[in-house]
Amino acid sequence: MKHSPYPSSNWHSQVKFPLKFKRKATPILFIGRDLTDGTALEYFRKGSSMKRGMARISGWCGLMLVFATQGASAQQEIHATLAEPAKAVAAADSDQPDHVAATERNPRYRVSRSDVISISFPLSPELNQTVTVQPDGFISLYGAGDIHIQDLTAPEVVEAVKKAYVGTLHDPIVNVDLIDFQKAFFTVSGQVGKPGQYDLRSDITVSQALAVAGGLAPTAKTQVFLYRAVSSSWAEVRELKLKDILHGKNINEDVHLRPGDMIFVPENMITKFKKYIPYSLAFSPYLPL
Repeated sequence: MKHSPYPSSNWHSQVKFPLKFKRKATPILFIGRDLTDGTALEYFRKGSSMKRGMARISGWCGLMLVFATQGASAQQEIHATLAEPAKAVAAADSDQPDHVAATERNPRYRVSRSDVISISFPLSPELNQTVTVQPDGFISLYGAGDIHIQDLTAPEVVEAVKKAYVGTLHDPIVNVDLIDFQKAFFTVSGQVGKPGQYDLRSDITVSQALAVAGGLAPTAKTQVFLYRAVSSSWAEVRELKLKDILHGKNINEDVHLRPGDMIFVPENMITKFKKYIPYSLAFSPYLPL
C-alpha cells in the first residue's frame, strides 16, 4: 500500500479503533455517622456512577436511621413527660375519700349528721347509751370522750367505740344500732306534676318514679336525664328516651333507682319558643268592613 508524502486529510484513518481512554478516578466524598459511638466518618472512594449511586443511597439510609433513632428517643421523652401529670392527677384522685365506691355493689349505710345511735355493752350495761351525731360528725361517750364517726358504717363504729374504751374495758362486746337515720330518697325536678324529694321505700324504676312525682307535664320533653353520684366528687349522667320505654322499646334502659339519684325532665322546644310569641291574636268578627 502506497503512502502519500502529504498528511492525509482523513486523520481519523490513522487512529486505531476502538479508542481506549484511561478514565481518571473520580473522588467521592461520603459523610456519614457511626451509629455505635456517634462519631462522624468520611469515606473517599473511587468508582463508577453505580458506586456513586450506592454511596448516596447508603448515606441517606444512615441519616434516616440517625433521625429515626433520635425521633424515637424524643418521642419516649415526650410520653414520659406527659405521663407524669396524669400520674399526679390519678394519685390526687386516689387520695380523695369516696363516699360511694363505683365498684361497690351493695354499699353499707354510712353515718350522717343528726343520726341517732344506740350503743350497748352486754357485759357492762352501766355504759349503755344513746347518742346523736353532732353537726361536726362527733359523738360523746361516757368516760371516753368524743370520737368522730361520720361516714363510718355500723361495723366501723363498733371498732371505733372499742378503741375509745381500750383504757377502761378489756376486749369489750359492743352492739351498735341505728335508731333514727337519714332515709333513702330520690329527687325529681323539671317538667313534672309534683317536683320534689321522695322516700325510696322500694325498688322502683325511672318511669315509676316519674309517675310518683305526678307524671310528665304538657311542657315536658320525652328525653329525661338521670344523675347518679358514684363518689364524693364524680357523678354519672344518663340520657333516657322515655317515649321508647313507654312504647315497649328498649325496656332495659328503664334504670332502677338508687339512694340519692336525681331525675331531671327538661322543657320541650315548643314551650321555649312560646316565651317569645304573643299568646293570641284576637280578631273580632263584628268589625265593620
